[in-house]
This record gives sequence, C-alpha cells and structure tokens, in this order.
Amino acid sequence: MIDRTLSGELNLNDLGKMVTLAGWVHRRRDHGGLVFIDLRDFSGIIQVIIDPESNQMTHQRAGNVRSEWVVENRGKVRRRSRTNL
Repeated sequence: MIDRTLSGELNLNDLGKMVTLAGWVHRRRDHGGLVFIDLRDFSGIIQVIIDPESNQMTHQRAGNVRSEWVVENRGKVRRRSRTNL
C-alpha cells in the first residue's frame, strides 16, 4: 500500500515536509523549462512543479504525461509564491 498524502489535507503545517501524492493528471503545462501538473484526487487538486534542475529524468518523463493519466509524485511541500499581490 502507498503511504500517500491527500491533496485536500495539505496545509501550512506541511511546509518543508516530503510527501507522496498520487492521482489523475487534471492538466499539464510546459512553460519552456518548468512543467506544471495539476494533480487531482478525490479530496482536491494540487499543483506539482517539476524543475529540470532538480531532477532531469523526472522532468523528461513529465513532458510525456497526458490528461487523465494516473501518476505518483514524491517531493517537498513549498508555499506557492504570490507575485500578483
């Protein structure tokens, strides 16, 4: 059994923790370097960011991911920057 975290359960107390998320790809966007995946499970949707500088192989695989694929991702919870405020 996968020891995973539900998207809807993440909160500010989880910042900096390593978590495993699994779910359906709701949407994937490639911005010429960073790949953004909106990952959906029954509890909500969360944004996963794949940076080629962190892991080149994962970044290459993320480029092939399509909507409704089921994926699992392990990474560190970080606060989303708010540049529009």
